[in-house]
Amino acid sequence: MQQQPSKIFVLDTNVLIHDPNALSHFDEHDVVLPLVVLEEMDKVKRGLDELARNVREVSRYLDQLSEQTEDLSKGCLLPGGGRLFFELNQDPTLLPPFLANDSGDNRIISVTLALLEKNTDRQVVLVSKDINLRIKARALGLTTEDYRSDRVVIDPDALTTGQIFIDDKRWEQMAVSMEVSAIDHGNQYLIDWPQDMELPPINSFVILPGDRQVALRCTHLGEGRKVELQDIYSYRSERHAVWGVQAKNLEQNMAMNLLMDANLDLVSVTGLAGSGKTLLALACGLHQTLDMGIYEKILVTRATVPMGQDIGFLPGTEKEKLEPWMGAIKDNLAYLLDQDASDLASTLGQHRIEITALSFARGRTFTRTWLIVDEAQNLTPHQMKTLVTRMGEGSKIIVLGNNAQIDTPYLTEFSNGLSHVVKQFAGWDWSGNVKLRASERSRLAGYATKVL
Repeated sequence: MQQQPSKIFVLDTNVLIHDPNALSHFDEHDVVLPLVVLEEMDKVKRGLDELARNVREVSRYLDQLSEQTEDLSKGCLLPGGGRLFFELNQDPTLLPPFLANDSGDNRIISVTLALLEKNTDRQVVLVSKDINLRIKARALGLTTEDYRSDRVVIDPDALTTGQIFIDDKRWEQMAVSMEVSAIDHGNQYLIDWPQDMELPPINSFVILPGDRQVALRCTHLGEGRKVELQDIYSYRSERHAVWGVQAKNLEQNMAMNLLMDANLDLVSVTGLAGSGKTLLALACGLHQTLDMGIYEKILVTRATVPMGQDIGFLPGTEKEKLEPWMGAIKDNLAYLLDQDASDLASTLGQHRIEITALSFARGRTFTRTWLIVDEAQNLTPHQMKTLVTRMGEGSKIIVLGNNAQIDTPYLTEFSNGLSHVVKQFAGWDWSGNVKLRASERSRLAGYATKVL
């Protein structure tokens, strides 16, 4: 069979900014960087945010590649076997008159058109995370692709929810094998898991059929297909409420079971808006920090990404700048501490609660800390890694998020930090994950999540 000629990929600036390692993901194919990409990178290389750091990382790598290459016109050898070329020439005459301006996007399209005209025997592909640029390029007859190598999951719907539902017939068979007829609090069972069912991950929950809404937690996987299940403690009564918060449904009860387990190092809670993620995390954190003394402090952070139009730079200290972004945290704390939200700032210290920006996490080590990462769907996998690797001894990280509310440009449910952490920690003995499906904020909010 005749081997297909390698492709030529033209990269947009946002690809390199989004993934500094992008150049190593094109295998044997050639990669072209238009000069305008280097110019656009130069404009954003200064700063302390992740975007600027990514640009500097790419620039260092490009400098290293170019230094090792005697003749840049022949391209720089890439790890996959292809070559990197810096395209200095563009032909504006190839653009239709209405696009003949000096914008960065149009210059990239011009370079791509010129390469296509010159390389008639090879496929030329423009790679960009900018949807509008891809559409414009396709309208001019170019082949375009989104950058897909950043995907941390192939199918977000396949991410573990932490729950396995058992139907009546199946449960009867399993119950017979366990030689039990009823499930009582505190019971522990070792069963032979059916061959035709996938083994449950550690710290996931088996939901039993019927109206009782009983969940058994998978606490151990033994030899063969031996699975140890344990009846979980119920937080669904006022008597067993945590800081005045009791689980309103079975999923919240499962989440509290994981949050209250001090043996777990990482718990991720995903779900709809208003499902109680933040409230449960704060209530369990306050109880284990102030009442039980397991942790020394509560640290709350989140991505500062606006929903809708940005309001610009904010004045004041770090805490004053963060206040507008931490409205959900303040509202929940006001409820838990029974205080007015406007007076909350003065009481955070005495309750050992610290609110910090993501950018201040780099280089720190959090020991005996209950760390809540809110709105984690707006974090990149790299940002998530930075946070998780900051965790020291005796600490616990709580990752909260909703993949239906992504506000960060170029991030999707396929490529964000929330999906990344749920996938990578599924089945690890010291972590757990629960997906909340019901909105408990109000009758109105619950209905809105269904119909809007």
